[in-house]
Amino acid sequence: MTEPTSPPPAADPQIAKPRRRLWLVALPLVLFLALAALFFSRLETGGDPSRIPSALVGRPAPQVVLEPLPGLNRGSEPVPGFDVAQLKGKPTLVNVWASWCAPCREEHPLLMRIAQDPRVRLVGLNYKDAPDNARRFLGQNGLPYAAVGVDPKGRAAIDWGVYGVPETFVLDRDGMIVHKFVGPLTQETVNTTLLPLIAKLSAPAS
Repeated sequence: MTEPTSPPPAADPQIAKPRRRLWLVALPLVLFLALAALFFSRLETGGDPSRIPSALVGRPAPQVVLEPLPGLNRGSEPVPGFDVAQLKGKPTLVNVWASWCAPCREEHPLLMRIAQDPRVRLVGLNYKDAPDNARRFLGQNGLPYAAVGVDPKGRAAIDWGVYGVPETFVLDRDGMIVHKFVGPLTQETVNTTLLPLIAKLSAPAS
């Protein structure tokens, strides 16, 4: 016959108090470590929040073929969609945009100027947009793109690892992704990062 077991002793409130005090002491250290991790991650991107690392940087651009934006013309010629396999031979910027995106409107004048640079090709990926709205946006703000592919359901954007709009990917002559800008381009990022990168990528091979 086994003897009845006695219930476990109740927690000693005198022991629980030091444990709570220990947690209160450790909390500032945890917060400090979290802030330090954030600080060092910003250092790795040069302190520029637009330079979020992408798993695709250093890899070939996803091989997608996108239909053109219906009814979009340059003069009398329809503007084509784009096939990533054909984006070779010169540096290319793939700009992800939408008519409903306010920051896209902010960066658009910069895109119009970049489109005048013969060293680089600029193409657009129209993200989850209505064709009428997209055409109206370009009619009002100008057409900087050599090609515009439509992604009405956002499936191509998933392949490209898009966080949101706008985003801009920089491809080298071989179609490799070498840089990614998250958020609208600014004059500062164009001057300090994009233009030097275009110059490097378009330089004659040694």
